[in-house]
Amino acid sequence: MSITFNVTYELHGRSVGKMRNEVTGRQVEPSIEPEFNMASDEAGFHGGDGSAPLPLAYFCTGLITCLMTQIRAFSKRLGIKLEGVDVQATIKWKATSEGRNPYEASPVNFLLDVDMDSDASLEDQTRLLEAAKKGCFIEATLANPIPVNHRIKQGEDFVEVD
Repeated sequence: MSITFNVTYELHGRSVGKMRNEVTGRQVEPSIEPEFNMASDEAGFHGGDGSAPLPLAYFCTGLITCLMTQIRAFSKRLGIKLEGVDVQATIKWKATSEGRNPYEASPVNFLLDVDMDSDASLEDQTRLLEAAKKGCFIEATLANPIPVNHRIKQGEDFVEVD
């Protein structure tokens, strides 16, 4: 039996202050979850005040916590006893600019060292990790990138620019 469900988030971000952004969002599918508020800011290097985590901090945290959640959830489904999981991550990008042009970012390496507190065999831990990678929405996006479509508001309408 196959089950398919959608996972959808709706978010609204606003710029406030020098480089601070504030986001209100919620999951609307498969269930409507309580609204959350998050903020990001840049350090002085980018003209911010450092009043909130950097935007990339949320991405990095989301990546490892999504994987950790799936490992714990799928351990039960796969019958693999697990007491806990620790992940040590080193996530690296590089930014390149020519003269005064804006820089362009590119990923270099994402290294996730996964330490499962389990007596399960390496084979079972590997099977669990593989299942968790496929179930983690962020890992799935990284493994199967899709285009991010952008629109710019012009008058009352949004115009596609990609």
